[in-house]
Order: sequence, then structure tokens, then C-alpha cells
Amino acid sequence: MKKPVVKVAVTGAAGQIGYSLLFRIASGEVFGQDTPVQLNLLELPAAIKSAEGTAMEIDDCGFPTLAGINISESAENAFDGIHWALFVGSKPRGPGMERNDLIRDNGPIFVAQGKALNRADRGVQIVVVGNPCNTNALIAQHNCRDIPATQFSAMTMLDENRAKAQLAKKAGVNVGDINIGIWGNHSSTMYPDFETGTIAGKKILDVIKDRAWLEGDFMKTVQQRGAAIIAARGKSSAASAASACIDHVKNLMHKTPDGKWFSCAVPSDGNSYGVPAGLLFSFPCRSQGNGKWEIVKGLPVSDYSRKKIDETTKELLAEREVVKDLLIK
Repeated sequence: MKKPVVKVAVTGAAGQIGYSLLFRIASGEVFGQDTPVQLNLLELPAAIKSAEGTAMEIDDCGFPTLAGINISESAENAFDGIHWALFVGSKPRGPGMERNDLIRDNGPIFVAQGKALNRADRGVQIVVVGNPCNTNALIAQHNCRDIPATQFSAMTMLDENRAKAQLAKKAGVNVGDINIGIWGNHSSTMYPDFETGTIAGKKILDVIKDRAWLEGDFMKTVQQRGAAIIAARGKSSAASAASACIDHVKNLMHKTPDGKWFSCAVPSDGNSYGVPAGLLFSFPCRSQGNGKWEIVKGLPVSDYSRKKIDETTKELLAEREVVKDLLIK
């Protein structure tokens, strides 16, 4: 192997998503078979033993691309010199807990981790998976003085993948034929934009002419898929979330094909689609393959889409208000 070691920190590494994610990173699937990977696993003291067990299993796979595993309960140690930070860990929503309570409870975690990111490589890319991921990413970004805001993103690829799967089934095509973007918050207000999306190069609305289904069952299924999975298996989605995280990283690392885009929650530039500047908002994005992204410009926004985008913007602004005292940057 001739390429330099890529150092990847994963928070909440002993959890279900971490378990589904770490082996695929260590295997070379994400960064390539010619790139050694060092994993830095960050966990709470009570979960260190579990993280150690996971590390044993990763070692036992004998991956040639694995350069080493470090396990720590200190964010400062885990983030030292890293190139990628995958923020998987967050406090889960408990029975009877309101969304704003969850946001407030997670706030201090992402304040501390944002500050610790100052130990990372200056080119570090931060991907927030732990929910509520848009606002958690906003908090971390505002508490990290040395890393540009544009290197922070939150994952909405899970929503995109869910939307693609539903559309592919309805249209009787392969998921790879679908191109669709997600607007807004990773929550029940996010908007899978079937008006600008395509199926095999044709507009979705020209292939699936049942608009009532698109506005009804399709939207409901995608927006509420997480709750449906919990109801079905008694646990939240883990493997699909880990897979979406890998898709997110790959999308940033590889040039986006012409005519395509991917979903990624990034800081709004204030000049795109009426979204206030600085809000961590999912847009259809493109990448040049260097870890950097750009918002796709000039997509048509109908009255229907405008309403949906405004609804999810309103929710994110309300979440930002809840944590305004934590946004110090």
C-alpha cells in the first residue's frame, strides 16, 4: 500500500450502527483497497468493553487495509489528527420524550465533541449521523473554531435511499435508475422531491403518473420509515443507516456523474432556494470528488415544493432557536 493512512473516528462505536459500519470501513470498501485505515473508536466509559469486543472481531477478520484500532473515552484523544469524523453516537429518544427535549439533551454532547475537533487534521470531514442530526451538526460546527463550516454535514442519504427503494418498486425499475433529492430536516418534515427527480433520465412524474400516490403513500412511507422499522423489529434501523453513512462518504469522495445529485445536509449559503444562511439543511448536492460539495442550482420549485421546503425550514429554525445558547461560533 502506497497511500497514506486515513484516520477515521467513529463515535458511539459500540452501538448497532457502529457495529454495522466499522467492518465495512476496515475492509477497504470505503477508501479503497490500496489505502490503509486507522479506526479511532470513541465510546462512553460504560461501553468501552463492548467496543473492545468489536475491535477484537475486526482484528479477527484479517483485513489487509486495517492499520490499527484505538479505543478511547476521550474525544480529544479519539479526534487527534483524524481525517474523517463520523458522529454516530447520540442520546436516543426515550418514552414520552419530546423532540425538543432530545435536542437539548444531545446539545452538550455535540458542544464537547465540536470543541475536541480542533485536534483533528485541518481538512477533516465531519458527518453527523446521530439524531437529530441536522441540529447536532449545527451545534458541533458552531463549537469548532478551527474547522470551516463547509466541512460539516449531516446525513440524509438514508432518506434518499428509502425514497429510491419505494420509487423503484412502484416503477418496476432498478434503484440505480432513480435520481432524487431530499430537502430539509432528517425528520418527518423532510421532502423527497419527486417533482425534480428522474427515473432512467425521465421525470418521475412522467413515469409514475399516480400523483396521489406520490403525495400520499410515498411521502408517508419515506417520512415515517424509521418508526415503521422500530414497530416491526423492535429496534431502530442500524444496517441501513450505516450503509447510508458509507454512501454519504463515497458521494463526497467521488465526482458526481453528470445530471445526477445526492442528498446532503450542509450549511445553507443563504442564496439557495430561500433557506436562511447557516442553517444545516439538506439540499440536492454535487461533488467534484475532493471531499467538497456544492448545492445544485436552478432546480424548479413549484408551489407544492415551496410549501414542503418552507415547512421543513420552519422546523429547523425552531430547533435552532432551542439550542441558540449553544451556538457560540
